Order: sequence, then structure tokens, then C-alpha cells
Amino acid sequence: MADRLSSLDASFLYLEQATTPLHVGSVMIFEPGPDGFSYELLLDLVGNRISYVPRYRQRVREVPGRVSPPVWVDDEDFDLSYHVRRSALPRPGTVAQLEEFVARIQARALDRDRPLWEIYLVEGLERGRFALVTKTHEALVDGQNAVDLTQVIVDADPGREVALPRLWRPAKAPSDMELLAAAAVDVLRRPTEVARGVRDAVTGVRSIATQALSTVGDVAGVLARSVTRPAPSSPLNRPIGAHRRYVMVESDLAAYQAVRNRVAAAEDLQESPDGEITPVTSITVHAVVLATITGALRTWLMTRGEGMGGAEKIRAMVPLSVAGREGESGLVVPCFIDLPVGEPRPMMRLHQVAYDMQQQVEGGASARSLASLGGYAPTTLHSLGSRLGSAISRRMFNLVITNVPGPQQPLYAADAQLESTYPVIPLAKGQALTIGLTSYDGKVCFGLNADRDAMPDLDVLGQCIEDALAELAHEGAA
Repeated sequence: MADRLSSLDASFLYLEQATTPLHVGSVMIFEPGPDGFSYELLLDLVGNRISYVPRYRQRVREVPGRVSPPVWVDDEDFDLSYHVRRSALPRPGTVAQLEEFVARIQARALDRDRPLWEIYLVEGLERGRFALVTKTHEALVDGQNAVDLTQVIVDADPGREVALPRLWRPAKAPSDMELLAAAAVDVLRRPTEVARGVRDAVTGVRSIATQALSTVGDVAGVLARSVTRPAPSSPLNRPIGAHRRYVMVESDLAAYQAVRNRVAAAEDLQESPDGEITPVTSITVHAVVLATITGALRTWLMTRGEGMGGAEKIRAMVPLSVAGREGESGLVVPCFIDLPVGEPRPMMRLHQVAYDMQQQVEGGASARSLASLGGYAPTTLHSLGSRLGSAISRRMFNLVITNVPGPQQPLYAADAQLESTYPVIPLAKGQALTIGLTSYDGKVCFGLNADRDAMPDLDVLGQCIEDALAELAHEGAA
């Protein structure tokens, strides 16, 4: 019998609306190899790699009457060329033109009657480069049965792809009667779990935070206290439409590391009871990144004429990895950080962010960065973080920020070298902005995804990120 979607996976299908498609994307810019890169080569590459991830040739099938969550079934009419698409920018294509292309295609929902993914080869980018733009539904990427498409096609070794024989044959799809019979068997075997799953699928997902936090002990209390306070009001929270803007920002990882190192060297030290010398507040690169975003949001709000009193904050939901109990895999849980946009001093913003992060995980030594989840590549971690943001009540936070450290050595699609990679995190209802960033090969790549009407000045926020980093670097060096 076909695999059944979990109640959480099914909820991402039921919660999806015309204005809030729930797929995660990526924009990867490549330098082609000596023999170039073609659409046919991409077809061979994707066709070979999805052979190892069967979910990419399966579609969702509803159970009659929705008496249980849907199931995954093989797509008997699977058409690789439908999912692997080709487009081009007018040469020489600019970054702004690529951003507009990404905004248009990411706003369109995936076809529910086909496997829930697409990839676009975008040719004509300036300096002879090309881009791969992916879309993968949140219901598909669970980190266990399926990982993000980017993780499937990119690896550490360059090499031309040789097409493998197409030996795959779809399994016959179950009939409606077979689906109903299987659902009845599930009810007999697991009545409580199935009933709960049906209820969750119809009314929306139970908070993933509740499930995850119950397994991580000390971290649970801190995070649970954070969500008892509703998020502050913000111009980032308003009704959104079906159209998007997208902006990519690139900076040097070394700049964030330099700020971290200077602050860590200068901050006061204290002696712990066991005689060890430790910093009063741990300043991490992650904290520097969040402080940079805080400074950017502050400046952007000021360009809009918003009042910036000292108490003004924007609450970000930042996914965090925690270790499960012994023998259990790691979990992705929410970390709620109040970004102090009302604070005018860059270094004070950095220390406040670092302190807030430390308070979130104090007493929970199992808390780790997303990158420490073994076996997951950055794009899959962005997907898991996005799923978390979609599952939690939007009243708890103003925006989602996924920050995933990636590999610091080159990656390749066939023999084309990946130059930079930018995530596209979907918008939730009532939230006009998401920010995803990936560090890769010495760079930090921001992807800003926003509602087109709510944020006509998204490019201003992108410039503010660059300015906020420069401001931090200047004050840290003073």
C-alpha cells in the first residue's frame, strides 16, 4: 500500500491558499564548466539523481471523504521534462532581472496532480553564467523520506553526468476502495492516532513546537515562556496578495567573523566557579547576522517614517536544532528572538540579540545550530525551518529568519561550479516578509521574499543589510 502522509505533512496541503503557496525554493548561480551546460545535461542529472529519492516521482492522492490523510502514489504519467524547465534572460541578464523572474515563478502554486517540485534552468545571465531555480513543496521535504531537490543534484565532486537507463516503472495506483480499506485497517490498528491525524488534517496542524519541545527538557521551558507573549505590532504583518518581490544580497562571511572576533576579544571576562574563564555573553557569527538584520530593519523602518522608540522590537522566529533523547535524532524547534530595532547603537543591538539567544537555550546544552543536524544539506534545513514557521501560530512572531551555515568548499552540478546560493522562504498568511540566508564558500547569501504590494521598497531593505554590516564593522573596529 502507498505511503500515507503524516498529519503534519497533510496540513501543509490543507493550509495552502492562493495567496500563500507553501513551497520552498532556492536560486543557485553557476559558472559553467569548460564544455558549457545544457538543458539536456540537466535532464540527465536530475533524472539520475531522483532515482535515489522515489518521492520525486510520486504525487499526492486524496482518500475519498478525507477519512484519513492522503497517500503518496507513483505518478503513472510522470514526465521529467514537465518538472525540469528551461527559460532565459535577455543577454546579458542582470541580477535584477533574475530576481524578477524568481518572484514571478515562486508566486505560482505547484500542480497538485503531479509530483510537487519544479526546477528551472535560467540561461543568459551576465558573465556567461546560468542559474537553477527550484521549487519543492513543504509537504514533500520531511528530511527523512525526501530531502530538498538542491541536495539531490549538487555534490562536492565535479563530473559530467552520463544518463542512466530509465528502468523505473510506476506501481499501479490503488483504487478508491483499496484506499478506504487501508484507512479502515489503520483505524483498527491505531484508532487514537488515526482519529487525531484526521482532526489535525482538517483543522490544521497541532503546534509542532509542542511536539518537539516535549522531548528536549530544559529548552522547553524557555521557549514555552517566549510564546506566551504575542508578537509586537509591525508593518511587516498585514494582509498579503498573490504576487511577490525577491531580492538577493551577498556579503563576505569573513566580515561577520571579524566582528565576532573583535567583540569576543574586547568583552569582559569572568571566572566561573570551576576556575574556567568564559565570556559573559557568547557572541557568535549567528548573533552578528541577526544583529545585522536588526540594524537593516531599523533603517528600513525609518525610511518609511516609522517611530523608533527605544522599546521597539520585531520578533523573529529562528529555527534551532536540538538533540533528542538518547538514541533519537535531532529536532528543529522554534527560537523566538526579539530584534531590538528601537536601539540606535549597533554594538548594543548585537549584545541584546546575543543575550536573548543565550536566554533561549540557557540550561539546555543540547541546543545547536541547524547545521549540526547530521545528514542534512543547507537547502533541506531551510525547508525544515520553513515547515516549522508554517506550522506555528503567526501571532507568536513577525517574520521567519532561517540561517543555515553551509559548506565552505565549492559544490558542483555536473562540472559547473556553484558560485552562490540563495534560499526562497514562503510567506505565511499575514506576514509580508521572510528572510533566508546560507553561508557558502566564504559568502553569506541572503534571499528576501516579500509581498509585492506590501513591500515595494524591498530593494531598500537589501541595501540596508549591506549598510548595517558596514556599520557594525566600523563600530567594532573603533
